[in-house]
Amino acid sequence: MQTAIYPGTFDPVTNGHYDLIKRASSMFERLVVAVAASPSKNTLFSLEERVSLLRETCVGLTNVSVEGFSGLLVDFAEQQQGNILVRGLRTTMDFEYEFGLTTMYRRLNPKLESVFLTPSEEFAFLSSTLVREVAIHGGDIGDFVPSVVYQAVLTKTDSMNSL
Repeated sequence: MQTAIYPGTFDPVTNGHYDLIKRASSMFERLVVAVAASPSKNTLFSLEERVSLLRETCVGLTNVSVEGFSGLLVDFAEQQQGNILVRGLRTTMDFEYEFGLTTMYRRLNPKLESVFLTPSEEFAFLSSTLVREVAIHGGDIGDFVPSVVYQAVLTKTDSMNSL
């Protein structure tokens, strides 16, 4: 079985992420959305919350599973018997960053291939960082995230803003 891994922090998961998940799930027999612990990042949501939000978002995609992980992505991919990494590219800056990562991944595990997907045009500008910033400052993010994520972000940012 061909297993692809779509890794990321997903803080929060956006409609752009979900678009890539749906598209990748139609390309591969099995897709594992790998939610990185990312302890060096100051995330809005905990790892458990991000995994839960993604699982709720991906309900109905029968060949998609969502797993949290820490450590090296190549080790996680091996544990999941994944041989393909799916990555999204929005800009040339993304390409340069991903090219460096892909080269490192290939050195650590020569059997691991990377596939790059570009976002649908409507999501080309979208990033989790932008969504967080807009939400923290009271802007409407309803068009940018799945509804379950929208409610979670509002709850989280409302509690932050009331401090």
